[in-house]
Amino acid sequence: MKTLRLLMAVCVFAGTGLAQATKPAQPLTASGAGLEKLKSLAGEWQGTMQEGGKDLAATSSFRVVSDGSAVMNVLGAGTPYEMVTMFHQDNLDLLATHYCGAHNQPRFRMVPSAEANVLNFEFKDATNLSSPDAPHMVGLKITFLNANHHYEDWTFFQKGQKSTSRFDLHRKS
Repeated sequence: MKTLRLLMAVCVFAGTGLAQATKPAQPLTASGAGLEKLKSLAGEWQGTMQEGGKDLAATSSFRVVSDGSAVMNVLGAGTPYEMVTMFHQDNLDLLATHYCGAHNQPRFRMVPSAEANVLNFEFKDATNLSSPDAPHMVGLKITFLNANHHYEDWTFFQKGQKSTSRFDLHRKS
């Protein structure tokens, strides 16, 4: 009797595994495709940042974390202005939470782009934002030029004005 139960259990588990193995792959959603594109940035980056008419040295790194479910970006590692952005899916949305040097945490949602090589993120909401007029990031545009070169355009809101800083980044060799 024990042998029969063991044989039945093996058949059930084998059948479950076979059913899962033959399940067709689901097509990627826009948010899934966006996350995969971000994963392609994994590695170390260096370049320049344009701010106030000046080119300043800039660094960035991307890591795929949490069993591939999130991408972590670190801008300016080791500097007083180091900032971390976490990208992840939330059902059909691709979200980014930016842990900012302005001491708040804006969240962005990816929005459709007419350009296949661009990921656009618009402001969704924020934590630790004292008022809607307080200085905070309101947008991010990542332009993929090739596997070793991309732009990050970060838009900041302060005193009723928006300003954009461009990071021109090349993969470190």
